[in-house]
Amino acid sequence: MNILLVYPEFPDTFWSFKHALIFVKKKASSPPLGLVTIAAMLPGEWKKRLIDLNVQRLTQKDLDWADFVMISAMVVQRESAKEIIARCHASGVKVIAGGPLFTGEFDQFPDVDHFVLNEGEITLPFFLADLERGSPQRMYSTEEYADMRTTPVPLWELVDRRHYDSMGIQFSRGCPYNCDFCNVTALLGHTPRTKSSQQILAELDAIYQLGWRRNIFFVDDNFIGNKKLLKQEILPALIEWRKGKVGCLFITEASINLADDPELMQMMVQAGFISVFVGIETPDENSLAECHKSQNKNRDLVESVKRLQRNGLQVMGGFIVGFDNDTPSIFHRQIEFIQKSGIVTAMVGLLQAPYGTELYSRMKAEGRIVDQMTGDNADGTTNIVPRMDLRTLKDGYQSILEEIYSPRLFYERVKNFLLEYKPIQMTVRIEIQEALALLRSIYRIGIRGKDRRYYWDLFFWSLFRHPRKFPLAITMTIYGFHFRKVSELQGV
Repeated sequence: MNILLVYPEFPDTFWSFKHALIFVKKKASSPPLGLVTIAAMLPGEWKKRLIDLNVQRLTQKDLDWADFVMISAMVVQRESAKEIIARCHASGVKVIAGGPLFTGEFDQFPDVDHFVLNEGEITLPFFLADLERGSPQRMYSTEEYADMRTTPVPLWELVDRRHYDSMGIQFSRGCPYNCDFCNVTALLGHTPRTKSSQQILAELDAIYQLGWRRNIFFVDDNFIGNKKLLKQEILPALIEWRKGKVGCLFITEASINLADDPELMQMMVQAGFISVFVGIETPDENSLAECHKSQNKNRDLVESVKRLQRNGLQVMGGFIVGFDNDTPSIFHRQIEFIQKSGIVTAMVGLLQAPYGTELYSRMKAEGRIVDQMTGDNADGTTNIVPRMDLRTLKDGYQSILEEIYSPRLFYERVKNFLLEYKPIQMTVRIEIQEALALLRSIYRIGIRGKDRRYYWDLFFWSLFRHPRKFPLAITMTIYGFHFRKVSELQGV
């Protein structure tokens, strides 16, 4: 059996980091963790190939080779997924589809032959058993949650690692919180389910033994959902694993209450974590209450962010405008918060309602769902009818992006962050592409860029006053290049 695993293309968004990756000659942030995990669950004697459209083309020769095409996608990849399925249908290749996009929208894809939905640890074995009997069904789904202790080590040998900036690993699924706009709990539940430390180390060993020395992204939607297990088992194992190793620093996602736990922050940094994505959403208490973001309420959010930075963790932040409680003052307040917090990587989007969330149910009941959500945090669209005038909301949203990614405010924010940030001493492997990225940044930003005056000011300020942070300062200028490119392409 020949199985072609195909990952659809991402549009050009803030999350893609496409314009930043060219500085280090990479094509995509990370490979499709879900597909290479599914590949490891397939019969060992089957032949498997991976085509990631973010780094390579899907050819007719690939389709002619395949007995089945397996495709997984997120909502933001919808249009690319439709194109792939249409090509497979025209070529007579049967399609097996799974992942978040198809779990929520399977009825929108009539040309898919088989849906293997929800968590593959549960549904894939039923499909494989029926396939072996010659009677595969069209739909496999479940309301149960998988035991992650049965999840195999991903089949990393399928991946051409040269094209990627980071690898991925998953420790847990599910989140204990109840943000009404988030579909994580709808898909994966409220109780975090976890892998053992032995599983995590086996996955890390597999990546390391293949020669990987760059960053590794723990893709958990909330890495600290089970703090007790982290402190007692996982982080001590990671601290021990990193001894004598170079590179392989970690990035993850966590809720803001990480800032309330000095021991946990210290252990994470010792284990090699350098950056966390945090859903800030909004500085407005009423809007936080509206979306049930209880973990963010009744706290000084700016101070919480700075506490993470002072403990050696860079903070990437997610922000939303368009809540029912938002007034036109929210646009200035978001700008002010982002600047004060020193969050260099600030992802700002309009509120969207994913299928299956409490927000979607409420909006549908009120007759306020108007379209499918795009899943794109940079296209300035929403699939709900907002309380605020739509034109006011879109203009205000664009004003946020224009301001926070203007050269003056962006470079001011980088300095704010670098002054607060207290990295620990760690051995970091500098690859040739990192050295070349400096030269490329000098040419693209320092010589040709419209913001070159700000670039050189930061360049010499960090080089002479904060030399240990100089590489990070240059990295931030490259991020800024990407964010401005995306904003310009979106017409912002």
